[in-house]
Amino acid sequence: RMPVSVPAADRWQRASAAFSLSFLSLVFSITAFSSSYWCEGTRKVAKAFCSGHSKGDHCIRFNSPDANNSNAVQYIWETGDDKFVDRKFHAGIWYSCEEIINEEGEKCRSFISLTPAADRGVLWLSIVAEFLYIILLLTGVILMSVEMCYYRTAIGGLKMNAFSAVITILAGLLGMVAHMMYTTVFRMTVNLGPEDWRPHTWDYGWSYCLAWASFACCMAAAVTTINKYTKTILEFKHKRKMLERSLKIKYKFPDH
Repeated sequence: RMPVSVPAADRWQRASAAFSLSFLSLVFSITAFSSSYWCEGTRKVAKAFCSGHSKGDHCIRFNSPDANNSNAVQYIWETGDDKFVDRKFHAGIWYSCEEIINEEGEKCRSFISLTPAADRGVLWLSIVAEFLYIILLLTGVILMSVEMCYYRTAIGGLKMNAFSAVITILAGLLGMVAHMMYTTVFRMTVNLGPEDWRPHTWDYGWSYCLAWASFACCMAAAVTTINKYTKTILEFKHKRKMLERSLKIKYKFPDH
């Protein structure tokens, strides 16, 4: 078995690093795209009157000094923020979910239906860009895996390396545009969306951070791939110069 040269081992390490970063970016993007935790927050909801066996601070209690006399009902009105309860919600590209007070589970609605009509086009563009982002990432991962498995020589993997670098860069640009468009649409929905959905407080969730982490891994993979391609080209140029120099010396001082 022939020993692996230092340049070949270095190229293999760079190819492995680019593949790992691209695969991680793909996993992050699929997870973020399918989840509904891009934004999280609370919504102030007016408390209802307690009925039946309802207990706790999520409803307004009233008492009756005479249970047999329905007219003798005295309401204990609460003041200030005590009239309202904070209801947690989380929203993603596809749907928005809100917790149900005094019950288990959540009530979910399509986020597209909550978006103002003037901004739905931008949201659909964001969804299409996210789809293309995932498809290009998958294509880049496949190309990098093919390069690692079947093109062990520098010449064989050079074209494959160039294609994967271009595709990864395009994927990163599409991902950045898609994330920014969704951020704009969500902010517009907060200001102009339905009254029964507008949040009182909100912030970005773990899915949003995961989406941008996917973009960061994608760009790191692109930089690693371009660096590998450039270094391979420089190695070729260096070997060519060394070969030309050796040929000049050989013809200048021929062997007798």
